[in-house]
Amino acid sequence: MSESIIVDTGALWAWLHPGDQHHAWAAAQMERLPPPLLTCEPVLGELSFLLKTYGGDPAKAPELLSLGMVQVSMSLEDEAAAIVQMMRRYDNVPMSLADACLVRLSEMRDRAVVLTTDSDFLIYRRHGRLVIPTLMPPRK
Repeated sequence: MSESIIVDTGALWAWLHPGDQHHAWAAAQMERLPPPLLTCEPVLGELSFLLKTYGGDPAKAPELLSLGMVQVSMSLEDEAAAIVQMMRRYDNVPMSLADACLVRLSEMRDRAVVLTTDSDFLIYRRHGRLVIPTLMPPRK
């Protein structure tokens, strides 16, 4: 199976927001990675909220779906029990619904890599103990 790229809110936000400190990194990733990138609906909800809050177009989030750049690849309803358990396990971080969905999505895909700017993905584990492969901007 080929490598699946799962995209988080932070990477999408950095790509769409030129003022973000990781914009150049995110733009380079989006240019080189073949679409569609896998994600979940809570990520698109977070992205739409950020765009609206900071004066952008909140419709850009669902537009990424219609353009084929991202693909929702998990049913929250089908995976709710596993996601609840994961959020409770990481309540000290705390883990957002979007992060829990992405960790669960990484459990469902062999060789999945999470494209993110969120260092919490260095803490989370898939299947309870396995490091989640990530693609992140260099740490300073």
